[in-house]
Amino acid sequence: MTLAVKSFNSGHVRLLVLTPEYSDFLWLSALLADDRELEADLTWCPDLIDCDDLIHNTHFDVILWDCVFHGGSEDAFLQYLSASSNEKPVLAMSAELPSERAPGLLSNGASDYLCRQEIDRWSLCRAVRCLWYREQLSEYAHGQLGREVASGFINRDLFFDRLQQALLRAERASQRLALLHINLDDFRSFNESFGYQKSDQIMLKLAERLRLNLRRMDSLMRIGGDEFAIIVEKVEDSLDITQIIRKVVNAIGEPLSIDGQNVVVSASLGVATYPEAGESPENLMRRANRAMFEAKRDPGTSYRFYDRQLHITAGYQLRLEADLRNALRGNELEVYYQPRIDLASEEVRGVECLLRWNHPERGLVGPDEFIPVAERSGLIVPIGYWVIEQACKRLQESSDLGHPGLVFAVNLSFRQFHDRKMTETIFRIIFNANVDTSLLELELTESAMMHDPEYAQRCLRELNQLGISFALDDFGTGFSSLSNLQHLPISLVKIDKSFVQELGHSADAEHIIRAIISLAHSLQISVVAEGVETEGQLEFLRQHHCDEIQGYYYARPMPWKDLVQFLDNRTRSACLQQ
Repeated sequence: MTLAVKSFNSGHVRLLVLTPEYSDFLWLSALLADDRELEADLTWCPDLIDCDDLIHNTHFDVILWDCVFHGGSEDAFLQYLSASSNEKPVLAMSAELPSERAPGLLSNGASDYLCRQEIDRWSLCRAVRCLWYREQLSEYAHGQLGREVASGFINRDLFFDRLQQALLRAERASQRLALLHINLDDFRSFNESFGYQKSDQIMLKLAERLRLNLRRMDSLMRIGGDEFAIIVEKVEDSLDITQIIRKVVNAIGEPLSIDGQNVVVSASLGVATYPEAGESPENLMRRANRAMFEAKRDPGTSYRFYDRQLHITAGYQLRLEADLRNALRGNELEVYYQPRIDLASEEVRGVECLLRWNHPERGLVGPDEFIPVAERSGLIVPIGYWVIEQACKRLQESSDLGHPGLVFAVNLSFRQFHDRKMTETIFRIIFNANVDTSLLELELTESAMMHDPEYAQRCLRELNQLGISFALDDFGTGFSSLSNLQHLPISLVKIDKSFVQELGHSADAEHIIRAIISLAHSLQISVVAEGVETEGQLEFLRQHHCDEIQGYYYARPMPWKDLVQFLDNRTRSACLQQ
């Protein structure tokens, strides 16, 4: 259910009000309507599903969020709002004092905070107006900077002002920031060969291409005849910086067309991060410049970090990505299988297919290390299809080896839903394998549904019609679990191991597990507990009628050959007991 109220006919400021109470919506509407300078359109949304639809398909200037509006995790929902709302400001409100709540909310993505007890017409209108003005100025500034770069405009004072503002935002939100200083190599030869006017066109075309590869929040400026600077805000970790570097390096490496002639350029990149490399614009720029000159020592387009450890980390990530591309082609990837045990019969009901990488130099690389790289680079999509192919192959083999009816579960990355041919590709794989689709199970997390929920739900319905079943992984850790259970063809939920490992230490964990099992069973959904390692955990789950368990108590993930031996041993043991 959504409701729109227009305070004035022209309605310049569009607000999305996320609160479960209609009375609160009316109260906020009345306060905003009293301000003659603020013309506001308000849309009320009390439902999580409508919220996702509105954010992705409707334009709003400001989101007014009541902190009680979430599906189980306030932090996760706020981060979702910040990531999904096209960076529109989020004005949070709650009952606690600003000193208690504001720091945590602002660090997680909120733009401002109001205490309910302190809200009046003046404070609310002032907060909304300030966020709206800030957004208008930001949009103008980005557009103005884009026009200045496109026209070859060089203004180092303006650049330092932008860097100073970005540093202040990073300091307030306790976030990291990166500055990239880019200098084209041997640009003098282009001036001599093409003349200054044509050489300037090279810079302008390169600037346009770089802008297309950056996020909206990142600032690109030309700060010299052959130099650019990029301010990268809201940096989470070295993987974020690595991703930006990869895009910049790829953009520079593509030939540029000048008067029908292809021109290839190379550049040296210096990277300095806040707070590691300095806290002032001058220090950050000086150190990025120093790193750039270090990069000049290497041939071709190269980069250097001012911080040695970050340089090592980012370089490792980039090499890891390059190696991972080769791994898929070079048969270095391998699927391990972890059994799922039926608690009632103690039979192996299924296996989860888990990816491993046998690197020729580094040995076995753990999934926690390379899966994030695969997801950020998009390599997880072809890798995911490869794992499904392997599962189908082993599914057929297990039947031939005397273990029919074994369910093979494959994890489905959120990136898989970015592929508009996902259903078609999976259908082709299972058709070619000629397997019983009821024995193929796809595990997905709630984050996989958030990019495009409508498309994701359609894919799941189509695959479900083919006989494929679905499991919701890490259940209880997201914010929309209940709505997913209602609207998706989920036949199984997996209790996250973080709850299982707290059994015997936390009463809350016991209550949560009991509630999950009861809820799932009331909806005719089976339950698997992950991470079971002790007899005590096993007995608690058995007493509360959990259907299956998975964990080191019975078996670690193992190669196919070891799994076959494990299954044969359990079969022989069962026969002897009879």
